[in-house]
Amino acid sequence: MQQSYEVPYEPDAGVGDRELPRYFNRELSWLEFGSRVLELAADDSLGILARAKFFAIFGAGLDEFFQVRVAGLKDQLLSSFTIRSTDGLTAREQLKAIRGRLLTLIEEAERSYQCQLMPRLAQLGVRIERVENLPGSTKARLRRAFEADLYPVLTPLSVDPSHPFPYISNLSLNLAVAVREPSDHEEKFARIKVPSNFPRLYPIGGGSFVLIEDLIQTFADLLFPGMEIGETALFRVTRNTDLVLEEGEADDLLALVETELRRRRFGRAVRLEVAADSSAAIQALLIDELELHRDDVYSTSLPLDMRCFFEIFDLGLDGERGPRAAGHTPLPFGHSDGEAVDIFAALKSRDVLVHHPYDSFSSTVEAFVAAAARDPEVLAIKQTLYRTSGDSAIVGSLIDAAESGKQVVVIVEVKARFDELANIGWARKLEDAGVHVVYGVVGLKTHCKAIMVIRRESGGLVRYCHLGTGNYNAKTAKSYEDIGLFTVDPEIGHDLGEVFNYLTGFSRPTHLGKLILAPTELRARITDLIERETTRGCDGYISFKVNGLVDPAIIEALYRASQAGVEIRGLVRGICALRPGVPGLSERIVIRSIVGEFLEHSRVFVFGDLDDPRSEVLVGSSDLMQRNLDRRVELLFPLQDSALRRRVIFMLKLEWEDDTNAWTLDGEGRWSRLVPSRGISSQLILNGEQVEESLIHG
Repeated sequence: MQQSYEVPYEPDAGVGDRELPRYFNRELSWLEFGSRVLELAADDSLGILARAKFFAIFGAGLDEFFQVRVAGLKDQLLSSFTIRSTDGLTAREQLKAIRGRLLTLIEEAERSYQCQLMPRLAQLGVRIERVENLPGSTKARLRRAFEADLYPVLTPLSVDPSHPFPYISNLSLNLAVAVREPSDHEEKFARIKVPSNFPRLYPIGGGSFVLIEDLIQTFADLLFPGMEIGETALFRVTRNTDLVLEEGEADDLLALVETELRRRRFGRAVRLEVAADSSAAIQALLIDELELHRDDVYSTSLPLDMRCFFEIFDLGLDGERGPRAAGHTPLPFGHSDGEAVDIFAALKSRDVLVHHPYDSFSSTVEAFVAAAARDPEVLAIKQTLYRTSGDSAIVGSLIDAAESGKQVVVIVEVKARFDELANIGWARKLEDAGVHVVYGVVGLKTHCKAIMVIRRESGGLVRYCHLGTGNYNAKTAKSYEDIGLFTVDPEIGHDLGEVFNYLTGFSRPTHLGKLILAPTELRARITDLIERETTRGCDGYISFKVNGLVDPAIIEALYRASQAGVEIRGLVRGICALRPGVPGLSERIVIRSIVGEFLEHSRVFVFGDLDDPRSEVLVGSSDLMQRNLDRRVELLFPLQDSALRRRVIFMLKLEWEDDTNAWTLDGEGRWSRLVPSRGISSQLILNGEQVEESLIHG
């Protein structure tokens, strides 16, 4: 049995009651991001399918949170070392606090699901019914359908002296069944795994559905002929899935990752989700067999595995899905009349900025790689791949390029969490086509997003570069907000060549001209730029947009800047450990979060006044987190073209004017959603669906 983590825990007292920790807790901050997502799921101004999507995002995020973050805390709890978080909490205290906050969030999600989502769907003609509430004739029809479609696939596994408790795979949905012989009152336990290769929503006609697990639960008696069925209960197990890699001792990183992935399947259980109607006896059995504590159990009336809400999102209800990405093709990549363009000639004339999903990924980034693969003057293509989609056009173009005799080098990050298997598959497919595949630098994840195309031209070789904030993934590029730069700047091309040599060989660049590389110099450069503004005092300005801000050294530098009089404004989508607005510490720091129907994903840093053309504008792949600054290969790149700088600064200003998708953080850790006064949505404006004249022309 694992140790209990029940301990007295009280949230931070308010400012003035006692001295506050200098940082918010990272894990609790993530739960507050989950809370913001849930607020959108309850937002009546959004289409109901869009709200269902936010339920799914909340559930999927919790799955990852438990598999990695909670699992890590439980590892600490079971070790002999006492490790405190930056806000001074032990692992036991953090686990207790996580549970307390999460129980509240689950209650909020249940109320929203039962009182808002389901009734609204019913008004639109979509119902998720319980089989037990259906008419007898419908039940009979479903019973026949169950026998024909599902029954042959299912395998009940009994538990008795000759059949040990079955292994419950990570995130699988299961049915616990208590059965007994008619002549015997002794109950026995059996488990049925709900197949994951069937849709969760089973149509029963007229816009109505039942959940597939409800079908199995209702007709479970067919799987146990001659037996009496007692209680049935749905449950789901989450396991520790974080990889532990000793890369320095491995001769073959690919083989090492594959071995660890097999081990991950058997990671220790860290969470048990059970249906609200499950009995204490079933829960006790599962807790004992899975070696969990009762505090690891979460009982809910929500559907287990909230990713099923993605299927609701995919239902065809006009006007209820929310905005679709505009996906414009910028003029350098296409003419308004649809005529093809010479991409290399267009890029040779000027730098080009693309802003996804408002700009199309397929007609820009994918078209760039496809053009390079076809062009006989292109000699080589080098690219990093961290995550990509299952039907990647870019991978297809890279294979075409290699098969046509071009030198193609791809750095595939096989340690990208939860994409390891997919990336191993891509690596092998690329290698089979003759692509030089490299797995990155020992001990680091290659997280930078970069492509370099070397082309032979009349004046010599020209390096065409793409640098971005987002993954080369066509699917997420339709919903993730990201920035990319196309440039033929010779210094950036030289720097990027050095970076690729670093990733593929034994070189170690100590200093680059324009690009800023982690882990060699990015931390120091960011710190120096913060200190530069600090020396300017009340004339100093810092603006940034990141997904996470947790690095203590960077936070301390920002605190010092605030105390010196620097105005600091940060857009932090997710985790934020910095306490803003605390007198004497951070009173000149304002933190907001934009959470909307597109996932804010770009990272932007501006040192100096936004309206000062001399200010330094940097864009890249790195968040302000220890893992990004110290344990990943990341790149920041400067925006030098005045028009491109204005475009990015306009985006930042617009997001600070947003009063539709914005929350603000106070010094006690409360995120408060802004009350709309002008109804400005930065995402709708950038997507071309909303025009705010005073912002655009003011």
